[in-house]
Amino acid sequence: MTNIDFSKSEQYTLSIRLSADGFSFSIHRSSSNDDFFFAEYPVNVSCSMTANLKKMIQATPELKHTYGQVNILIDTQRFTTVPFDLFEDEQTETLFYHNFPQRDNETVLCNILGKSNVALLFGMDKHTHQLLGEQFPNARIFACVCPLMEHFTQKSRDNNFRKLYAYFQPNQMTIFAFDKDKLLLVNTFNCKQTSDRVYYMLYVWQQLGFSQEKDQLYLTGKMDNQEELLTELNKFLRQVTPLPTLNNLPFDIQTLMTCE
Repeated sequence: MTNIDFSKSEQYTLSIRLSADGFSFSIHRSSSNDDFFFAEYPVNVSCSMTANLKKMIQATPELKHTYGQVNILIDTQRFTTVPFDLFEDEQTETLFYHNFPQRDNETVLCNILGKSNVALLFGMDKHTHQLLGEQFPNARIFACVCPLMEHFTQKSRDNNFRKLYAYFQPNQMTIFAFDKDKLLLVNTFNCKQTSDRVYYMLYVWQQLGFSQEKDQLYLTGKMDNQEELLTELNKFLRQVTPLPTLNNLPFDIQTLMTCE
């Protein structure tokens, strides 16, 4: 652990990431790059997310302190975006269930993304939501795609070229497409083979009419076969760039820290 003074925990931010692949959390103080801690927590796939979360809270003393800010990131594919100008709070569930089949014991939440100018609606388990409310009553809850979308929106203002961002996780890939800072598309694909990932990226690229010479593709996340991926993509696209990450820190947590 690096220079975390828990007697002053109110000066730190706790960020917890919940995913079916595993949990993790970070503790940091924005005024200091040295005051930072990150840990992963394995999950039992035979148990519910709520049961796993209870075990992590009980087994992790770092989570029992009082923090100045608590962020919760929920890794889910059940999300949809609505242009902010067209969004009304009372339509949250109606709009969400136009896009997804209804589930019992689901809570639908909304994140307002100022840079992206959209409302992002997402679902999470009601029992998990209730437990988080009990343990971290002042926490902000986000879908994992939200800090990514805000970060990529800001980055896309840099020049006049259109940009595609691919965020890799062990069994899936989320693609974000922008024309300057205008969001064109965000979608998650279930895939883990390099050939499948290349196929989906090139398919989206072609469907949006991006230029093979001028427009830009950025890659981030857990890329086990990065060299193979770059070799295949460079056969078709000129501008392909991997984005650096901090050690094993998930890129959505990393971008959430920069968005604060």
